[in-house]
Amino acid sequence: QVQLVESGGGLVQAGGSLRLSCAASGRSFSRYNMGWFRQAPGKEREFVAAVTGIMWSIGSTDYADSVKGRFTISRDNAKNTVYLQMNSLKPEDTAVYYCATQSAQSSWPSRRQPTRYDCWGQGTQVTVSS
Repeated sequence: QVQLVESGGGLVQAGGSLRLSCAASGRSFSRYNMGWFRQAPGKEREFVAAVTGIMWSIGSTDYADSVKGRFTISRDNAKNTVYLQMNSLKPEDTAVYYCATQSAQSSWPSRRQPTRYDCWGQGTQVTVSS
């Protein structure tokens, strides 16, 4: 069972930047598709970004329209870590951010659906003040 631990959240002013990290346990990390999701109070969990594992369209990424051009997802398989670089943050980016794994790499077409992810981290709070 993969364990995921997010870090890097915090309080930042609008226009600022944060870099989230998600460290994974286990030896199969490089094969997993990885996703970032977020959930604001009273709202459903929503897709933010995803990146493929090494067995499926290497290095492909996908972003929600609301973050495209501001956020960048990347991974370091040697460190078993996936990152989310967030720039030009807005108050509406305030949420708890979660990383998650898709162990079935063929699930990539459903990367935006949280129900298609197998393991989740505990989340890290991001608060953007206006």
